[in-house]
Amino acid sequence: MQFHFSLMSQSDAEKIADWHYEGIYSFYDMENDPEDLQELLSPEKRGENYWSVFSNGVLIGFVALSRDALSMEIGLGLRPDLTGKGLGSTFLDEIEQFILDYFPTVSKLRLSVASFNIRAQKVYKRAGFLPCKEEMIATNGGEYPFLIMEKYLFNTKNIT
Repeated sequence: MQFHFSLMSQSDAEKIADWHYEGIYSFYDMENDPEDLQELLSPEKRGENYWSVFSNGVLIGFVALSRDALSMEIGLGLRPDLTGKGLGSTFLDEIEQFILDYFPTVSKLRLSVASFNIRAQKVYKRAGFLPCKEEMIATNGGEYPFLIMEKYLFNTKNIT
């Protein structure tokens, strides 16, 4: 599966805003957090931080990037009908490679995953992310426990 990344268009943002996950994963429906939804749908707030991910010309996911010094905070989402099908590791690997290619000075990735989302935590651990701490995060009209995970990167492009 080949992946292509492009800055998120308004059309892509509107499609993603309509994604609905099943069961406990409905927690990730954008409509559940008006602040996140507003950021996604506003070109000004999205800025150059949101990227659409395509495979064979079809929107399959997104990644939100926020950089500080040498680290990159990532938020990601795979289209609901593609979750739970073993694509998470490949999707995450492609995101990591994209970051290495376009942001070569980044040396650490960080992400937050809802504590209940054991399925995603397994994917992140297999990819080399390590749990750092648990934190209560305000989202979806309340505060929920999240696991903060980090991974250090080694970019061979920086070696001469």
